[in-house]
Amino acid sequence: MSKRPVDLVVISDVHLGTYGCQAKELVEYLKSIQPGMLILNGDIIDIWQFSKRYWPQAHMQVLKELIKLLARDIPVYYLTGNHDELLRKFTDCSLGNFHLRDKLVLELDGRKAWFFHGDIFDASMQHARWLARLGAVGYDFLIFLNSAINAVLRRLGREKMSFSKRIKASVKTAIKYISDFEEVAATLAVDQGYDYVVCGHIHQPQMRTITCAHGSVQYLNSGDWIENLSALEYHEGQWSLFSYAQMRDTPQPAQAPTPRLAEWPPIPEMA
Repeated sequence: MSKRPVDLVVISDVHLGTYGCQAKELVEYLKSIQPGMLILNGDIIDIWQFSKRYWPQAHMQVLKELIKLLARDIPVYYLTGNHDELLRKFTDCSLGNFHLRDKLVLELDGRKAWFFHGDIFDASMQHARWLARLGAVGYDFLIFLNSAINAVLRRLGREKMSFSKRIKASVKTAIKYISDFEEVAATLAVDQGYDYVVCGHIHQPQMRTITCAHGSVQYLNSGDWIENLSALEYHEGQWSLFSYAQMRDTPQPAQAPTPRLAEWPPIPEMA
């Protein structure tokens, strides 16, 4: 199978170990690309809800595909999120091409990109962690219920539906939360002098320019691999938002050589 070359890929909110994780589709995507660098932007393994009773083969296959990338000398950066926050005690640890960080700054074609998960902007994470954990359990149950209903709808020849997307689109507080998250992230990035701010956390894939009082920044969110099945790709100086739904309709180009780590610019330290 030929692989599509991509300079940089950003994936977040996979939530391995939960019923909602679409691991088979993620494995298919990882097998279809040849990235120069991969950034896992938080909530990859859901340690909050991890259970030895539920770890399907497809979830293990995701880890195997990541190991294959490392074996091919492709740098992989794992940026911790709230669901895998236990890994933060090991931050700044590196093992070969694998790097564990809380945040990351890269220079991409002369422009500075700031990567972090985004849970620092979530008030429930700062002041009511029990509420955030309860919400995570409720969300996972909603996705599980949604999957069962969609299985019935497929058999009846009807289109799938998404409970959580309908809730986000109809509840004003949810819409305001997403908007506020994006505005805060953009404002902070402008103040720090970054050209791009790349987040996850809210499971809302997005690419747009946000203008603040002191300037503008391109805000990007990689979405998730529960409902949106999306990723961010940076190739030949351009960002694009990948959706799994488009993959089977797009012809795959011939495989090209993978950029080596030495070709990437040095990573500056954050203030």
